[in-house]
Amino acid sequence: MMNLQQIAIYAPSFLFALTIHEYSHGYVANRLGDPTASLMGRLTLNPLKHLDPMGVICFFIMKIGWAKPIPVNPRYFKNPKQDMLWVALAGPGANFLLALASGMALKSILVLHALIPAYVSVPLEMVFDASIWVNVMLAVFNLIPIPPLDGSRVLQGILPPKLAASYARFESYGLIILLFLFYFTGVFQKVFLPVIYLGYMSVKVLFGT
Repeated sequence: MMNLQQIAIYAPSFLFALTIHEYSHGYVANRLGDPTASLMGRLTLNPLKHLDPMGVICFFIMKIGWAKPIPVNPRYFKNPKQDMLWVALAGPGANFLLALASGMALKSILVLHALIPAYVSVPLEMVFDASIWVNVMLAVFNLIPIPPLDGSRVLQGILPPKLAASYARFESYGLIILLFLFYFTGVFQKVFLPVIYLGYMSVKVLFGT
C-alpha cells in the first residue's frame, strides 16, 4: 500500500491519465457519430466525472486501477464493429502517448536540472517518472482481452461476427474472471507486472532517463 508521499506523487498522474483515457474514448466516439458521452456530461476533462471509487482504492493498494467506462452506443456508428475497435483503442493509445510525453518531460527536467531549484526539479522528476508508470500500466491493463476492458472490444472488432457475438456473452462474468485472475492465480505478479515494467523501462531507455 502506498504511503502519503507516494500518494502525493502518484495521485496527480493517475487522475490525469484516467481522465485523458476516458475522454479519448468519448472524443473518438463523438467524432464517429455517437453523442452519448457528451449528452451524459462525460465528454469532459473533469476527473471527478470519471473516477470509480473501487478503481482508485485498488490503485493505491496495488498500483493498478481503472475509471468508470465512458458510455458508448454503437447504433450511432456507420460501421459499428470497426468504429467500436477505434473507440476501444483510443484510451490505451492516449495513455501510451502520455507515457512518451512524460518521458520527454522527465528528460527535459534532467537536462535543465542545474538551472532549476532542487525543491522544484526533484518533485517534478518524481511526478513525471510516476506518470510514465501510470500511463503504461493503464494502457497494458486495459488491453487485457477480458470484458469489459478495452482489449475485449478490440478482440471483438477483429473476430468474425459469430465468434465476436459469442465472446461478448462473457461480459457479465468479466469482473469475476478479472478478480479471480488477479487475486487467486498470481497472474498479475507473474505476467502483467513484468509487461508493465518492461514498457516503463522501455520509455526510460528511449529518453535516456
